[in-house]
Amino acid sequence: MKAQFIEKNSEPEWAVVPYAEYLRLIEAKEMLEDIVAFDAAIGATDEEIIPHTVVRRLVEGENPVRVWREHRGQTQQQLANQAGIRTAYLSQIEGGKRTGSARVLASLAKALRIGIEDLLDNEEQVPSPLGEEGRGEGATD
Repeated sequence: MKAQFIEKNSEPEWAVVPYAEYLRLIEAKEMLEDIVAFDAAIGATDEEIIPHTVVRRLVEGENPVRVWREHRGQTQQQLANQAGIRTAYLSQIEGGKRTGSARVLASLAKALRIGIEDLLDNEEQVPSPLGEEGRGEGATD
């Protein structure tokens, strides 16, 4: 950068820069302000930031239990234990063979640290607390 300095009392008082350089400096300053504002906004919320890969998988219709479980870094066994259900039952839910009762979905949501609505499609209704065909929740025997 080529600047011309103007002194007052033998001290630099002014710096004169080419206009193009001035515009570049203004743009860089605004970008830095945007970054600082973004970082402040991220730190000011208790809400979780959901990665694009998770959102994409959910939008593409992947099973939300599987997507959230994998995002949380859990195995099926770990999640099933936390939710109080059998691993086979969780596998069936993730595979779309069973939907899970409201109680089971609530347990899964709690274990995954999400709301139950995050496990349901927009058109889906909350299932019966009795589970599929009244067989209960798939709890461990």
